[in-house]
Amino acid sequence: MRPPLAPQFAADLLVKTVSTLRSSGAALGRLTTMRKAVLAVGSVCWLVGCSSGASSTTASTGDIAKVAEVKSGFGPEYTVTDVTPRAIDPGFFSARKLPDGLSFDPANCAQVAAGPQLPTGLQGNMAAVSAEGNGNRFVVIAVETSQPLPAPSPGKDCSKVTFSGTQLRGGIEVVDVPHIDGTQTLGVHRVLQAVVGGSARTGELYDYSARFGDYQVIVIANPLVIPGRPVARVDTQRARDLLVQAVAAVRG
Repeated sequence: MRPPLAPQFAADLLVKTVSTLRSSGAALGRLTTMRKAVLAVGSVCWLVGCSSGASSTTASTGDIAKVAEVKSGFGPEYTVTDVTPRAIDPGFFSARKLPDGLSFDPANCAQVAAGPQLPTGLQGNMAAVSAEGNGNRFVVIAVETSQPLPAPSPGKDCSKVTFSGTQLRGGIEVVDVPHIDGTQTLGVHRVLQAVVGGSARTGELYDYSARFGDYQVIVIANPLVIPGRPVARVDTQRARDLLVQAVAAVRG
C-alpha cells in the first residue's frame, strides 16, 4: 500500500452518507444521535462477512484514484463531485460500541452488527465519487488498507436482523449483489428509525461492496428528499452496476 497521505478524516464522507435521513439537508447537521447510531450499527457492517464469491486472500493490485472513472457514466441531470485519494483517520478503524439498550432478533446476531475486531495498527486510504440526481444519491468509495480486512461469515441465521431500543429501531437485510470474479461481495439494505427531538426520523440506504486483497469498493445508494416531490425509489440496479464498474476501474 502507498504511504498514507496527510491525516484527515476522509471517511467522513462515508459516515455522512450512511447517516442521510429523509429530512432536509439543514436538518442533517442536527441529528447527532442518528448519526452515531447509524455509524455504530450501519457503517461498520460493510467490514463484516455475509460475503459470497471467490476468496480474496490472494495478492491484488489496484489504484483507488481510478474510481473517479465512474463519473463519466452520469449525465447532466446529476451533480457529481469527487474526493481525491487521502488518508483515513486511524480512529475510524478503532472498535465501536453499539448503543446501549438495543435488543436484536435473532438475539445471537448482535455481534454481527458490531463487526469484527480489526488488526492493530491498520491504516488506509480512500477516494470517492458522489452523484445526486433523479431523486437518488450514489456514493462510490474505493478503500485501500495496509492489510486485508477480516471477512468472517455470520451465517444464514443473521442474513436478516432487526433491532430496537428506547429511541431507535431498524433492520439490516442481505440483498442480491453482483458476482465479480476474484472478489468477496456483499449487498445490504438498512432501514433505521430514531426519535429525534420528539419526532421519528427514518433513513434508508442500500450498500454494495466488493473486497479483493487489500482493496474494497463500496457503493452506497439512498433516496433524496426534495421538497414538494414524493421520495423516489432507490435505483438498486444502477447501484449494482456501479459496483461492477468501479471494481473494474480500480483494478485497471
